[in-house]
Amino acid sequence: HSVSRASPNLSFVPACLPPDPMEVEELQHFVSNSKRLFVMTGAGISTESGIPDYRSEGVGLYARTDRRPVQHAEFVRSASARQRYWARNFVGWPQFSSHQPNKAHLVLRDWEKMGKLHWLVTQNVDALHTKAGSQRMTELHGCTHRVFCLACGDQILRSELQKDFEALNPTWKAEAFGVAPDGDVFLTDEQVRNFQVPACRKCGGILKPDVTFFGDTVSKEKVSFVHQRLAESDSMLVAGSSMQVYSGYRFALAAREKKLPIAVLNIGPTRLDHFASLKLNSRCGELLPLIV
Repeated sequence: HSVSRASPNLSFVPACLPPDPMEVEELQHFVSNSKRLFVMTGAGISTESGIPDYRSEGVGLYARTDRRPVQHAEFVRSASARQRYWARNFVGWPQFSSHQPNKAHLVLRDWEKMGKLHWLVTQNVDALHTKAGSQRMTELHGCTHRVFCLACGDQILRSELQKDFEALNPTWKAEAFGVAPDGDVFLTDEQVRNFQVPACRKCGGILKPDVTFFGDTVSKEKVSFVHQRLAESDSMLVAGSSMQVYSGYRFALAAREKKLPIAVLNIGPTRLDHFASLKLNSRCGELLPLIV
């Protein structure tokens, strides 16, 4: 898995100062004292790989546009919502799937190899931790690189589905208007109208990305599994997340209840700021590589 050695893509990263030497020292102390570190990452770890997030001030999707991500109920209920989703996803996929991990992803992989990182939970659906080589990991909200059938449960790779889209839409073309956080792009209703969506190869059912859409919930089994990994840990680091979404925030609440030390590395405020032991306002890809 090659990682771009070029400078990080900062167009979707909010402005911030370089890491303060005191901050570096504090995080170093925090990590050195941890034997079984539980790490939770969010969109702010992937912005340096060129993937926009939703909430960052000034540069996130919500700040730049009035677009909102697809809702679970709408996707399941409406054929036209699925057509719109998949058309946008089809156009965005080649670029989205080509994003590579940045220095922050690689550092966390190295901590795992050293036995420092006990478990990694990512709220991201971009597969960048997998590309970096992380293995002790849970994708809390699934991954856009997998697709499954809502009827029979059959799973296929998203890259396979791209070929089905191409076969069904040989002459369909669309010019994209900007890229969104989940790998789709902005298209007009006119562009979407003639796009054909394939059904499940096995049963003809509805295909959906293996991703927890807004309005859907993470399975009880997965939540319970993550709570078990947290129970085995002695500290928690949150990297690149404001923790606005409850599905991730609940684990920070559980860590607080267990009186685990919590460090937060995120540009801008988070829901944890009032009870974290340490809050750092730096880029993940700039600060994490300084920790040994």
